[in-house]
Amino acid sequence: MNIVAATAAWLTDPVQWSGPGAIPQRLVEHIGLSAISLLVAVAIALPAGLVIGHTRRGTAVAANLANIGRAIPTLAVIGIVLPLTAAIDPQLGFKVYPTLVAMVILAIPPILVNAEAGVVGVDRDLVESARAMGMREGQVLGSVEVPVALPAILAGLRSAATQIVATMTLGAIFGSGGLGRYLVEGIAQNDDGKIFGGVVLVASLALATEGVFAAIQRAATSPGLRRPKVIRRATVGVGT
Repeated sequence: MNIVAATAAWLTDPVQWSGPGAIPQRLVEHIGLSAISLLVAVAIALPAGLVIGHTRRGTAVAANLANIGRAIPTLAVIGIVLPLTAAIDPQLGFKVYPTLVAMVILAIPPILVNAEAGVVGVDRDLVESARAMGMREGQVLGSVEVPVALPAILAGLRSAATQIVATMTLGAIFGSGGLGRYLVEGIAQNDDGKIFGGVVLVASLALATEGVFAAIQRAATSPGLRRPKVIRRATVGVGT
C-alpha cells in the first residue's frame, strides 16, 4: 500500500473519529492550546507594540527582542523551559506549560513588530490634527492610529496564529496533546498512514486558520471601519 492510500485509509477509518484520542478530541486540544497561546501573546505584544509605535520610544529594543525571539528554535525553548515548569507542576509543567511558553515566544515577534510598524506608519498630519482637536494621547492612539494601522495589526495576528497552529505539533514530543500526537505515535509505530494523516490534518488546520484570519482581516479593514474618528468629525463639521 502506497503512502497516499495508507493516509486515505487512516483518515477514513471510523475508528479514528470516535473514542479517546480520536481526531475530534485531538483537534479540540490543538485549537485550544493554540488559542491560549495566541491570547497570551496578544496580551503581551499588542499593547507594547501600540505604545512603542505611538511614543516612538523603545523601537530599537523591541526590534532586537523580536529578532531574538525569531532566532531561538521553538524546540530549544521547550527544552529550556521544561525543567523549570516541571519543578512547579510535575504533570502540566512537563506536558503543557513548556509548549505554551514556546508558542507565546514564537507569536510575540510578528504581533509586536506589526503593531509598532502599523502605528508608526500613520500619517503624522492626521495625528497632529487629532491633537489639535483636543484629543488626549490615549484617544489619539485608540481613535486615529489604531484604525489606520488595523491592516498591519491584523496581519501580525494572522501570521502569529498560523505559525502557532503549524508549530504546536512539537509539543507532542513531550507528551502535549493536539494533532502532533499522530506524528509522534506514527513514527513510534512505523505507521505511515498515521504519520501522513497527522500531517494532512495539521496542514489543513493551518490553512483553515490562515483563511479565517484573512476573512477577518478583509472584513475589519473595510474603509468605513478604518476611517479615523477625527476624519469623521471633520466631515460632519464641513457638512453642517
